[in-house]
Amino acid sequence: QVQLVESGGGLVQAGGSLRLSCAASGRTFSSYNMGWFRQAPGQEREFVGGISWSGSSADYADSVKGRFTISRDNAKNTMYLQMNSLKPEDTAVYSCAAKATAGISWSPTHYNYWGRGTQVTVSS
Repeated sequence: QVQLVESGGGLVQAGGSLRLSCAASGRTFSSYNMGWFRQAPGQEREFVGGISWSGSSADYADSVKGRFTISRDNAKNTMYLQMNSLKPEDTAVYSCAAKATAGISWSPTHYNYWGRGTQVTVSS
């Protein structure tokens, strides 16, 4: 079992920045590939980005590429999502997820554990 807790969400103006954190407890965090997803009201859950267990590779959705950066600190059992140049369309609940199998996946069905999410609201 892995427990995930997101933090760092809030209200920010367009063009601003936020950094989300995903703190993990339970089994060895460093053995999991991790992902960030978001869901806006009335929309399906959307892949934002993911990072390998070692942190050596990451993948991003085209909508956030060049603006968002994922990192992790396995010593602190924490993953981060640095969000810059935020746009109103980035408004959503952001959730982190842990994947026990190899590789980064864009599909939420491939992830085994989820946090409850944190709200990010970007005003225009």
